[in-house]
Amino acid sequence: MTPVSDKGRLRECVVGSGSRFVSGISCYTVRLANALAQPYDVSTILMRRLLPARFYPGRDRIGKSLSGLHFGPTVRVFDGVDWYWMPSILRAVAFLKRQRPDVIVLQWWSGTVFHSYLMLALAARLRGGRVVIEFHEVLDTGELRLAFARAYVKVIAPLLVRLANAFVVHSNFDRAAVQERFRFKNRPVAVIPHGPYDHYRTEAGPSTHRSAPASVFNILFFGVIRPFKGLEDLIRAFDAIPEDEIGRYWLTVVGETWEGWKLPGELIAASRYRQRITFVNRYVRDDEVAGFYAGADVVVLPYHRSSASGPLHIAMSCGLPVIVTRVGGLTEAVAGYDGAILVPPRDPNALGEALLKAAAMTQQRYQDPHAWAQTVGHYEALCSAVSFGWRPVQEAAL
Repeated sequence: MTPVSDKGRLRECVVGSGSRFVSGISCYTVRLANALAQPYDVSTILMRRLLPARFYPGRDRIGKSLSGLHFGPTVRVFDGVDWYWMPSILRAVAFLKRQRPDVIVLQWWSGTVFHSYLMLALAARLRGGRVVIEFHEVLDTGELRLAFARAYVKVIAPLLVRLANAFVVHSNFDRAAVQERFRFKNRPVAVIPHGPYDHYRTEAGPSTHRSAPASVFNILFFGVIRPFKGLEDLIRAFDAIPEDEIGRYWLTVVGETWEGWKLPGELIAASRYRQRITFVNRYVRDDEVAGFYAGADVVVLPYHRSSASGPLHIAMSCGLPVIVTRVGGLTEAVAGYDGAILVPPRDPNALGEALLKAAAMTQQRYQDPHAWAQTVGHYEALCSAVSFGWRPVQEAAL
């Protein structure tokens, strides 16, 4: 039988990012834990201090209250584990022992947490629990540019992967990527699409946080500004709009600069249409997120690579037209979403053509094909597979 708690339900512990170093993974951790709390007995362990603050790109906002998301009343929370361990890791292991999870789900996004994950995975396995790793990307490219980080990940990541009973990815693209890197052999790898970020939909009215006049087409880029995000391609596409047409358009860029990637900011400052660009260069609060999306007519995400995208899922939850590049898992993420326009990466001309097409979709709203109930259903199938033994023939069905 599948192991169950004293209440007759499977016990799961979700391990992910806390709110002190708030990020998209912080949001995902809350949403996943709350969704799984419907069928399961759920606890969560949060990574509190990810690394020394001076090394964090968003160090100016560490500890600030930026997210309004909260864990549900039945989810038991330990907040949290610090990178330097003592005494937090001892308390986390004690919490894990008290909760006695049958399955522990580790959110994989940053190498900074791997040593803590290794300890928690060992503690879970020693008491007979199953370990599932959920990949949000294979490895962070920004971290891997640092020699120490590369060496750390090279040593710890394989040890952590060996302890896992199963793996979760958000797309078939990622499944191929992680299998190629880590060689999972015949352990289960389930493709579970990213759940919707629909908690922003009712937070603000339709005109909140919109600098653009009501009569123009407001183009929104949202998210952390990093080299792989391709924001410079969108700015160049905007700058290429003919002067006799630019009066119909406005560009809104909202995001915090990471990795010293100043090129987008420089292009905005030098743009011939600078007066038609709103640039909010910081990490914004949840209530502001809702307002910027409510004021947008299209969301453009010109990534050069991507496994998944929180800003994309916010846009689909809002029903907005989206322009995304054919990279990574994005093509699969928008499958079934009628408001998506796909373009090749690194192609400002294609982006410009897509903007013209999207302008004709201004008044339309679209149905998001994703739902957390689907995520839970996939997890139920995966937990059964891990408990009863994996049959590779079922892999495509998960």
